[in-house]
Amino acid sequence: MNPTRLFILGALAKRGPMHGHQLRREARMDRTDLWSQVKPGSLYGALHRLEGEKLIEPVRTEQLGALPARTVYSITAEGHRELRALRDEAFAEVVLKPDPVDLALVVSGDLDREMLRGYLEDRLAALTAQATQFGHLGERRWPDQSVADDLVVEHARLRIEAELKWHELVLARLDKLSEVDGG
Repeated sequence: MNPTRLFILGALAKRGPMHGHQLRREARMDRTDLWSQVKPGSLYGALHRLEGEKLIEPVRTEQLGALPARTVYSITAEGHRELRALRDEAFAEVVLKPDPVDLALVVSGDLDREMLRGYLEDRLAALTAQATQFGHLGERRWPDQSVADDLVVEHARLRIEAELKWHELVLARLDKLSEVDGG
């Protein structure tokens, strides 16, 4: 499932015709990079691919002042079918990707425990910062924020909370790692 395709087709279906800059702004406003794998910089290339596949079509060109001309795209009937297929695929796909930290922990038997503690504390600090960021998202609303948007933010917050708990558990059991690992 390609999240960038899903985002573009979904945005065009929901908001109507837009050019690449509007889609990029939409992604930034919705903070899609925080809760999905959509990167605003990948949108322009995806637009050209979707146009080539006849999933979107240019409807006009706009030029404001000295700004470059911008092609405005609309979703096609085939694009609506693709949107439904991508959405079905996304709902059916349950993704809990393995985290490389698990493998690193398993092969850390020869690593100095204080160094390992430092790595884990750094990760804990980064996760704490992410949790704070998502906490602020819950407090600040953006234009057109929906119940679905609220639920997405809450989903991300709860996933980060689980990561925080796991890291705290590893730190609490750090001394026991050497008992099993022989380190």
